[in-house]
Amino acid sequence: MILALLCSYLMNSDRDSKAEDQKTRTTLLLVRHGQSEGNAERRFGGHTATPLSTLGHEQARLTAHALASESITAIYSSDLQRAVQTATPLAELTGLTIHKTAAFRERSVGVMEGLTFEEAAEHHPEQYAALLRRDFEHVLQGGESYRQLLDRATQKLDKTITQHHGGTIVVFSHTGTICILALHLMGALDSPELKPIWLSSSNCGISRFDLRDDGFVRVTAFNDTRHLL
Repeated sequence: MILALLCSYLMNSDRDSKAEDQKTRTTLLLVRHGQSEGNAERRFGGHTATPLSTLGHEQARLTAHALASESITAIYSSDLQRAVQTATPLAELTGLTIHKTAAFRERSVGVMEGLTFEEAAEHHPEQYAALLRRDFEHVLQGGESYRQLLDRATQKLDKTITQHHGGTIVVFSHTGTICILALHLMGALDSPELKPIWLSSSNCGISRFDLRDDGFVRVTAFNDTRHLL
């Protein structure tokens, strides 16, 4: 009796696995840029065109070699310098064009851009406090709210996924943007009243999502940095 039940379970599991494999899946990889000079100096980057540090360039090289064999069909990047520099080694290895877009930029932090964290806290305490609270609707002075970031980034991401349906897409972006995109994909931002949630990505951390046609989303990795060891 037990043997018969086990055989039945294995047959059903095999059938379910085959059925899942037959569903078209789009693979999405969200990759934070390598260490920038601003990161090394503990400065707010935002929309500032800060380049990669020496370490950041090495992280970008290692990331490219880790992803080069993954049958990538499209490479997208924030148009900010640190993200494009991180995407470039992978584009060179795969021969793919980098699609640069302002939609995948980091959140603009307005008057705090270019300041160290300590300088921002001293000179703009209200703006700094709102940032730390992860106040979703607060528009930073001279900058953006997380809501505005959500609108511009997810609109572009959804179009990109549709355009490259069934492929493997790599998006090079920033820690705040990747957090918002990941929460969007998981449906965590659908509520009208949002609690402060933060998913942090390390420099060149890779987050992987399998997106099925039936709406099922599988998170297979988040902030994976094993390739940097």
